[in-house]
Amino acid sequence: MLSFYKTVKGYGEYEIVIQKSRFIAYVDRVESVEEAQAFIERIKKQNRDATHNCSAYMIGENDQIQKANDDGEPSGTAGVPILEVIKKRGLKDTAIVVTRYFGGIKLGAGGLIRAYGKSASEGLNATGIVERRLLKVVTASIDYSWLGKIENELHSSIYDIKNIRYAENVEVDVFVEEKDVPVFCGWMTEMTNGQAVYTEGDVLYMEKDAAE
Repeated sequence: MLSFYKTVKGYGEYEIVIQKSRFIAYVDRVESVEEAQAFIERIKKQNRDATHNCSAYMIGENDQIQKANDDGEPSGTAGVPILEVIKKRGLKDTAIVVTRYFGGIKLGAGGLIRAYGKSASEGLNATGIVERRLLKVVTASIDYSWLGKIENELHSSIYDIKNIRYAENVEVDVFVEEKDVPVFCGWMTEMTNGQAVYTEGDVLYMEKDAAE
């Protein structure tokens, strides 16, 4: 599993008009060829009267699965520009379909490449990009009297709270880099005068909006 990668937040869409043609970008996160193909087919069915439904996707830890489809546009003017946008953004597990409703003005090869690339890029902007980082979940069990201080300190620290459970004691689940677990536990111990009890949990992906 990758320790860090970027992908799209989820499903999104965006429409622009270029030289009277409507270009609608549909974006989604996909983790298999089957998911990508199902997404593409759903959009094509939804826009069955469109002039073209061009698509591209990139899947896998090492980007080993890459596919581009021009769907009737001149070769290399639609699917490849869409795929190039995914590559340039450094995204994984991402599929984009750009639907075109022809407006009567031919764009030429260069115009098509720019139009499909711009549509894909704007679609990604509208959908949003996230960073996924593989982190250890550490649970700190503390007395309720420490909760306010711990929450404030965590919010201003490098650590992110995953969840807080209210039982006999408060259990705070925190995302921590595996190598930083001893440092984190020491920090919490110092803040709670040695009263915090720790349990190391699963290694999970933490998802955050990507910095612009």
